[in-house]
Amino acid sequence: MEKRRHIAIFTTACLPWLTGTAVNPLFRAAYLAKDGDRKVTLVVPWLSLKHQKLVYPSNTTFSSHSEQEAYVRQWLEERTAFFSGFNICFYPAKFAVDKRSILPVGDISEVIPDEEADIAILEEPEHLTWFHHGKRWKTKFCLVVGIVHTNYLEYVKREKNGRMKAFMLKHLNSWVVGIYCHKVIRLSAATQDYPNSIICNVHGVNPKFLDIGKKKLEEQKRGSQAFSKGAYYIGKMLWSKGYKELLTLLHDHQKELAGLEVDLYGSGEDYDQVQKAAKELQLVVRVNPGRDHADPVFHDYKVFLNPSTTDVLCTTTAEALAMGKIVVCANHPSNDFFKQFPNCRTYDNRNEFVEATHRALTEQPAELTDAQRYELSWEAATERFLRIAELDQASVSKPGKSTADNLASTSLSLRRNMEDASAYVHYVASGFEASRRAFGAIPGSLQPDEEQCKELGLAIYAQK
Repeated sequence: MEKRRHIAIFTTACLPWLTGTAVNPLFRAAYLAKDGDRKVTLVVPWLSLKHQKLVYPSNTTFSSHSEQEAYVRQWLEERTAFFSGFNICFYPAKFAVDKRSILPVGDISEVIPDEEADIAILEEPEHLTWFHHGKRWKTKFCLVVGIVHTNYLEYVKREKNGRMKAFMLKHLNSWVVGIYCHKVIRLSAATQDYPNSIICNVHGVNPKFLDIGKKKLEEQKRGSQAFSKGAYYIGKMLWSKGYKELLTLLHDHQKELAGLEVDLYGSGEDYDQVQKAAKELQLVVRVNPGRDHADPVFHDYKVFLNPSTTDVLCTTTAEALAMGKIVVCANHPSNDFFKQFPNCRTYDNRNEFVEATHRALTEQPAELTDAQRYELSWEAATERFLRIAELDQASVSKPGKSTADNLASTSLSLRRNMEDASAYVHYVASGFEASRRAFGAIPGSLQPDEEQCKELGLAIYAQK
């Protein structure tokens, strides 16, 4: 009997932080392990208490990784209604306040023993490898698949000297992703291009949203008023997450949109500024703290307004469509996947935004077919992932020597030698504190500190 493949999914965030790289890899692990054909391990960051307080909402903290694992599993099972036998492992990490991101500490590939290393999925491969110092991912694992979640270039462009920073980051991303990943999946064309990459949405929606959509469809068929509320938006409350664009559109078209009421939901460092800007509008725009999108408070809204162009593939847009709502969003590569659904209304300019919003508020959402609902599901997303990553094939093995002609063999060998040399340069550069700091690494992140070693039982890393 053939040995089951082992898939290790490394990601850059963990619940209770409700961000895409915490939620989507968790569902991916659950659905890849659901049928029992594969051994799956989800590898997530562990933060010490002081860093947990900076990241996790509602003052939620954990005294041990086993406590956090229990929280994660309960959250998942409440939404999937099935038990999935995948493993959860933690790697040491720290929260970078300036980047609003969790960054790995030490060689996180060592979480998976060498004898179990088979297939690695790097959720946000550039993020996980910027400061990687340790075993080369391609050498340790038979296959390394990167899934690009975030349009880092778009965020960086909004900073001071943004264009220069974006230029440098683009080349850094291409470098690290190229030397550490065999294949790259881009969720949409909104991300930068990479060698050996393919565009495919390999994310689905929480089954709860599809259930909500089915209930709303039943209400529509009975002739009931399924959607009694108007327009809303939900997202992390940062200006870069679409709030600036939305409030600008509302401000510039207050006369045309007279009578429109919009509810905003989110938590983040720009909450107070967003609230202040909303109060200056003549329109009624209510700003509310963030909450789970599946909360009953959202069920009766009919229109989801999302003008963001920084997302790669917006999870909340997919969730709104699954709930049967009309979505008004920008005609942007990040929304290409959603255009196949009749309730997705895109616009190219401000006037079209006003027109699309008016139409959405006066019309009733179209009924989703079973095929359309399935396309939004995690079952379909998992099928797409297995096909694109070619993991649905009988086996995956480390690349062997080419049997082509001598010229092709020589060319392949030269490319490998150049890649090996490039990887060695990165290994050396990432091994010095000065060079790490120069590229933006967190101070002291080359190895876990004593506190992290004790919390994770990483005696091997313990520093004297």
